[in-house]
Amino acid sequence: MSGTLYVVATPIGHLGDLSQRAVATLKQVEIIAAEDTRRSGVLLTHIGHQGCQMVSLHDHNEATVSPKLITRLKMGDSVALVSDAGTPLINDPGYRLLQLAWQQDIQVVPIPGPSAVITALSVCPLPSQPFRYVGFLAAKASARRQQLQTWLQHADALVFFESPHRIRHTLEDLGGLTQRRIFLGREMTKQYETFLQGSAEDLLQQLG
Repeated sequence: MSGTLYVVATPIGHLGDLSQRAVATLKQVEIIAAEDTRRSGVLLTHIGHQGCQMVSLHDHNEATVSPKLITRLKMGDSVALVSDAGTPLINDPGYRLLQLAWQQDIQVVPIPGPSAVITALSVCPLPSQPFRYVGFLAAKASARRQQLQTWLQHADALVFFESPHRIRHTLEDLGGLTQRRIFLGREMTKQYETFLQGSAEDLLQQLG
């Protein structure tokens, strides 16, 4: 009988957000497939779990590691897939492993929990139904502006991630493209959690 592939959501910052079900799952599986084994090791230390086999699964090795994990699953071992933070596959690796598991009729079980997207939307004072999640914006300025121009043609709320060192450039782009109000969340669930709202110009001033 095949093992089970568990897709386990982990905290986006505050370790207290890890659910009891996630803890129990991580402690019962034979293998934990982690985007970064060092970061996941900190989480396992937090819950007092040692001795489980950890396998690195990231964008650069997913194609080769996933078939090996499928073999272990078919042998009866269960695997927990975790990302650096939040819910796996939401802008994180794991798609190839999940696809192979479904193709091989291996049971896939979600262990829901933290998600940066839903965390931000849950406290957003702006209309956010429906919303369009687009992941990370392009790093290059011209490509980023083209993406924003295309997506802003839709009335849906636009949800995306941006790196700290590019956020001012992105807000400047938005200021030239739209009058929409913007909600910005950073360091969510952490000590310096901050939420800001206003026009692009307002947020640039608030960021200093």
